[in-house]
Amino acid sequence: MSVFKPFKAVRPVPEKAKAIASMPYDVMDSDEARDEVAKNPLSFIHVEKPEVDLPLGTDLYDPAVYAKAKENLYNYIKDGHMIQDAKPLFYIYRQEMDGRYQYGLVGLSAIDEYLEGRIKKHELTRADKEADRIRHVDTCDAHPSPVFFTYRHQADIDAIVEKVSTQTAPVYDFVSDDGIGHTLWLMDNNEDIQGITNAFARLPHLYVADGHHRTASAVRVGTMRREKYPDYKGDEEFNYVMTVIFPDNQLKIFDYNRVVQDFNGRTQAQFMAEVKEKWNVEEVPAGASYRPARLHQVSMYMDGKWYFISPKAGTWNAQDEVDNLDVSILQNNLLQPILGIEDPRRDNRIDFVGGIRGLEELVRRVDSGREVVAFAMYPTSMDELIGIADAGKIMPPKSTWFEPKLRSGLFIHLLQ
Repeated sequence: MSVFKPFKAVRPVPEKAKAIASMPYDVMDSDEARDEVAKNPLSFIHVEKPEVDLPLGTDLYDPAVYAKAKENLYNYIKDGHMIQDAKPLFYIYRQEMDGRYQYGLVGLSAIDEYLEGRIKKHELTRADKEADRIRHVDTCDAHPSPVFFTYRHQADIDAIVEKVSTQTAPVYDFVSDDGIGHTLWLMDNNEDIQGITNAFARLPHLYVADGHHRTASAVRVGTMRREKYPDYKGDEEFNYVMTVIFPDNQLKIFDYNRVVQDFNGRTQAQFMAEVKEKWNVEEVPAGASYRPARLHQVSMYMDGKWYFISPKAGTWNAQDEVDNLDVSILQNNLLQPILGIEDPRRDNRIDFVGGIRGLEELVRRVDSGREVVAFAMYPTSMDELIGIADAGKIMPPKSTWFEPKLRSGLFIHLLQ
């Protein structure tokens, strides 16, 4: 079973929801965050990246940064910009991008299910990034931003979501500056709430789609509170993490592309010769589409030209869920043996470009001389993600890029 329960969210008053809603902390740097709050003083970036309210040059991990996040969070409430619902609710959060809709349910998931492996993950986390979010959540005494889960779609859940979203008026309905639509409904009917609770109880697993560091950090804060309060009963708020859960059939994974700074001591001709040992290489005719059209096709750009490359038979294990991923095939048959990139998580010669930025960004980066070669990937599928999670395996880094991103500041879970 999967535990999913309603909660009393702290959320913006309706007329301030658009102004408060912000991108999450990990998609902008400090300079971009300062630009954001200069344009929009109410932005929740004040909580997500509180260094914007501290002197330039402040260490991002200074205790003052986390203290400022807490101060800013509770100022939203004190100043009347946010309120807390009087009773536990579920919330329906719809996002619209390019005519595509995805309907997520906002509620609480149990940290025990993550600890026991019933909430499945597909990525490794870094200790330094976890430590930052642990301090942020623990100091704020709240989950300021949600994590992004998925589940195998269920008709009974869909029916309740459709009923509430078509028969009741939303409390928020706005389009953010990047053109993404955001709509929020309150699910306050007890029968609907129980229906959602029961439906999730029949699901054997939930899956972390995006936000592995936030999830792991929220769980760690919960276990820290358990150590601090050994007589805990299990119903305390710190035993749960705030999640937005979307059905798998509504989500879209974008390509997550690669750019590399040099040929690892080789000339371009030597590099190409080695690529052809394990890959079929075809130059893309001028004017033709150079976007990968199928699984196991990668587009490669260098010296003003696009190529389709596909791995030769026998160069990978198609029966293994991880080895069969295009990002694994590229890593194991090109990035590591030819370009010398042993650990893409830590090698600063490689960078990653989310597909939302378009393949034109790859061309720009290579043509500028910043990098010498780019690889455009065919997107990982939801079936691949869930299959790997079910197998208890881990994807290579930067395998998935989800869009649209969840906005922070639309709902907050207090831990006290």
